[in-house]
Amino acid sequence: MSENELLDQIAKRNPHESEFLQAVEEVVSSVGKVLRKHPEYHQLKILERMAEPERLISFRVNWLDDEGNVQVNRGYRIQMNSALGPYKGGLRFHPSVNQSILKFLAFEQIFKNALTGLPLGGGKGGADFDPKGKSDQEIMRFCQAFMTELYRHIGHFTDVPAGDIGVGGREIGYLFGAYKKLQNEFTGVLTGKGHKWGGSLIRPEATGYGLVYFAENMMSSVGDTLKGKTCLVSGAGNVAQYTIEKLIQLGAKPITVSDSSGFIYDKDGIDAEKLEHINYIKNVCRGRIAEYTEKYESAEYTDTDPSADFNSLWKIKADCAFPCATQNEILLKDAKSLTKNGVKLVAEGANMPTSADAIDIFQESKTLYAPGKACNAGGVAVSGLEMTQNRMGVYWTREEVDERLKNIMKRIHDDCLKTAKEYELSDHNYMEAANIFGFLKVADAMKAQGVF
Repeated sequence: MSENELLDQIAKRNPHESEFLQAVEEVVSSVGKVLRKHPEYHQLKILERMAEPERLISFRVNWLDDEGNVQVNRGYRIQMNSALGPYKGGLRFHPSVNQSILKFLAFEQIFKNALTGLPLGGGKGGADFDPKGKSDQEIMRFCQAFMTELYRHIGHFTDVPAGDIGVGGREIGYLFGAYKKLQNEFTGVLTGKGHKWGGSLIRPEATGYGLVYFAENMMSSVGDTLKGKTCLVSGAGNVAQYTIEKLIQLGAKPITVSDSSGFIYDKDGIDAEKLEHINYIKNVCRGRIAEYTEKYESAEYTDTDPSADFNSLWKIKADCAFPCATQNEILLKDAKSLTKNGVKLVAEGANMPTSADAIDIFQESKTLYAPGKACNAGGVAVSGLEMTQNRMGVYWTREEVDERLKNIMKRIHDDCLKTAKEYELSDHNYMEAANIFGFLKVADAMKAQGVF
């Protein structure tokens, strides 16, 4: 069966799931050389099995708002692949959550987790619940109602969720408290916990720090560094904020940050003091990024037009781009703008933030481009380290965890370059190399474990 026939077959089984099919197509188009070299993967239908969740759980979540009204949401857990270990992947609370988005995230998670070198399978979950505008009590009641069903399907050696969009430390705390009550046990069934009660130091920072460590390795591979580079960063959550923090520490100059309403461009650069104010706006006041301009006259604010097929943030001239907001935020016109302005590097902090035709532009222009499954794997890597600490009953220092994170990101980077060389890919083709490396690791485990 050809790659196109395989994609057609998967598309027929998953109609109207555009995000999921986009993720599958990227992997299938990358592993053609592997399938020709290893026909046994075709015979065992490895890709078909990878693209089908081992378990897809959907459930109703009933909860009471502050006025005593009954609210109904839909919850999910996609347990995609457990060939390498227990399912591992975040929970997302956002109105856009649906089966297609969670399947794409769970599919991506298979390869991301494989790249870390840790014994982790791939999964994802969440609900179409919007935490914005909700009181702490409403969020607590929702999390408790959500866990009343989810607890049946997760466990320390079965499935270990974490946070994602809309699920931060507050939500993880409520979810963990509910699980502990329901199961009458204190285990590491969730990661991203507070470091005083089972969590790991560096976990909140891990995705952003790891992204920048990976980017620094990319620059080093061509004899350059991030020092002095002007950087575009999208998003304003944990990933974006800690990406900016690490960029500042390495001597780079981040100049943008965004949320769903628009973005700010600070021509003077965002320093540590300004970053602290961003954290105050977003995490303390739960406000909008536009408020940044009220304090800093050097910044300009631009509204985002959701109907446009481009984002003006990516028109700003810079050396490096770090999309850290959401999927498909860099479209074809954005990629053309970035390459026209001479961007040297694009590293994804979000999951699949670059559309397929935009990736083609980066590849054709020889821009250093790395997919999220490789360069944003720091979050799940430290989640894996948190699981290890929970099982051992120990706590590592901040320096110990950070050093392990650096080593993991360097290993992922180096594995990508080795794979690119082995399969005679174009120089620094991180996308295909990451897909091939992750695919081989999972495929070999599936082959060894038999058809089940």
